[in-house]
Amino acid sequence: MSATTTEDPRSIEPQFEEVETVTIRFAGDSGDGMQITGTQFTSTSAIIGNDISTLPDFPAEIRAPAGSLPGVSGYQLNFSSREIHTPGDEPNVLVAMNPAALKVNLEDLEPGGILVLNTDEFTDNNLKKAGYTVNPLADDSLHGYRLFQLPITSNTMKALETSSLPFKQQERCKNFYALGLMYWLYDRPMEPTLKWVEEKFGNKPAIAEANVMALKAGYNYADTTEIFTTSYKVGKAKIKPGKYRNITGNEATAIGFVAAAQLTGRPLFYGSYPITPATDILHELSKHKNFGVKTFQAEDEIAAIGSAIGAAFAGHIGLTGTSGPGVALKSEAIGLAVMTELPLVIIDVQRGGPSTGLPTKTEQADLLQAMFGRNSESPVGIVAPATPGDCFKMAIEAVRLATKYMAPVFFLSDGYLANGSEPWEIPRIEDLPQMKVEFRTETEGFFPYLRDEKTLSRPWAIPGTPGLEHRIGGIEKQHITGNVSYDPDNHDFMVRLRAEKIERMQQDIPDLEVFGAPQGKVLVLGWGSTYGSITTAVDQLQEQGLAVSSAHLRYLNPFPKILVKFSGPLIR
Repeated sequence: MSATTTEDPRSIEPQFEEVETVTIRFAGDSGDGMQITGTQFTSTSAIIGNDISTLPDFPAEIRAPAGSLPGVSGYQLNFSSREIHTPGDEPNVLVAMNPAALKVNLEDLEPGGILVLNTDEFTDNNLKKAGYTVNPLADDSLHGYRLFQLPITSNTMKALETSSLPFKQQERCKNFYALGLMYWLYDRPMEPTLKWVEEKFGNKPAIAEANVMALKAGYNYADTTEIFTTSYKVGKAKIKPGKYRNITGNEATAIGFVAAAQLTGRPLFYGSYPITPATDILHELSKHKNFGVKTFQAEDEIAAIGSAIGAAFAGHIGLTGTSGPGVALKSEAIGLAVMTELPLVIIDVQRGGPSTGLPTKTEQADLLQAMFGRNSESPVGIVAPATPGDCFKMAIEAVRLATKYMAPVFFLSDGYLANGSEPWEIPRIEDLPQMKVEFRTETEGFFPYLRDEKTLSRPWAIPGTPGLEHRIGGIEKQHITGNVSYDPDNHDFMVRLRAEKIERMQQDIPDLEVFGAPQGKVLVLGWGSTYGSITTAVDQLQEQGLAVSSAHLRYLNPFPKILVKFSGPLIR
């Protein structure tokens, strides 16, 4: 397919082409609705049966100037008729709603890729904001791309001439016009989005009607003007039979912890302070009061974790969530949970640092902080999901280990997983692990730090249980009795005992799975959201006949037994 020429598109016979995989990136100002546009295209593709993987990209600045480079918002999705593991590398299609979006994203577009530009926004003022000295539509800088220059804003306004909405609100519908264009180009039905608009704006009929008109106008423009000489179809992916839904990592995390609470038979308490990119977990959990979920938006990170520790002491599933900067603020309280040996779970949705760092960008930068970022020796369990859907399973695992071993456990997600989405097979309830919690109720022989021989966990006794009154706190405890102790030998013993308890979690960790041959020349070992990129790369190398396999760690402290065996003295 060649780049756009001066030939009249109406003289070209439309063609139809079937392709296996497409990566699209929608980009515009933070107020242009790119996230809604991307999620609607994603949801429709999921309904069709494509395998999908997404990567929203949010601006970090709060209310960056409209049309500026820092204010650019994007949404990339990869949809395919085969199994995929990443949102794609170079997009095949870039829809840029203004000059800033073009400047920020053009270098990622593949050579010869489709470039759709909203020419109405290429004004002198907007070009200046984006740092252009020459209009890229007037020089050869876009040569080599299949360029489509469309007056998206003015076409939207023409389509809404009969709308009762104010001018500014009409203009905001241009994202749905662009969505309609892409629906035609990639043979997507409009019905799922039309239904969504009806449900979303059912009590605002003027807004609903305007968005419907804009969507249909974009679709019909592409269909009737034949500006696109070729349309494409991506068939259904061959995936395991089951019931699926599209899910983000933060949604899967929240639902996973709700499921864990139901499995343990204990109410879930979530104490959190809003922080990017973890805030959506608080939003999602707040919707599930019908399952006994209690959510508390605290005044700061320290109050948030303090409330979660108190909830754990009272017999709840104590959960707190944050990102890297919040973990730093919570560090002393995490040590308190280590000392009191309470089943606290700490969600860390990682982002770039240090300090405020890169609030909306992903980085696997907090592993050492989770392992060692507390005073003295304060060992905790650590689990890490590998995909957005895997967040559900690993949330359950975090609660299972925390409650069984009476110890804090980190849940290390990141912004890539949190905001990304994929088709997730909804599990059957009977396939979820059994993890009923038992509290100590017998008074005879009770001591607060008496140990289970297998797990070294101490008894979980709910305050107020007659005869089981006991003392906890941050000062070192005497073995078994739980009394305050300053004895150095006891302190040494307790430090080693708490470390041994975390190590014994290893007996409840599944074996490491290998993707590819169990023996070969190279094993690529990863953790967290690198799963998709590693798996894709290794799969391609295997297709070339190379002896390369991969394995992915979901349990980072302790490691699976087989990894310790292979690593010898390098890993404890």
